Amino acid sequence: MNKLTVMILLAGGFALSGCQSMTTSSTRAGEFGCIAGTVGGAVVGGLVGSTIGAGTGQLWAVGSGATLGAAGGNALTCY
Repeated sequence: MNKLTVMILLAGGFALSGCQSMTTSSTRAGEFGCIAGTVGGAVVGGLVGSTIGAGTGQLWAVGSGATLGAAGGNALTCY
């Protein structure tokens, strides 16, 4: 996957996270948004990490990217 594709996916993820509404009348809908933000952040972070390094270094980059992406997605969508 080339860097342009990753950047487009990353920009799309940030654009969609801006559509997340924090005001919900149901806690069930709020839980779904929180889980979706965390998983989406992990996926985007893993994709960005996969563009870095090679071999074992790339494995560490993917793991770190997924972890940081999940933390960022959680911080953006969970309250």
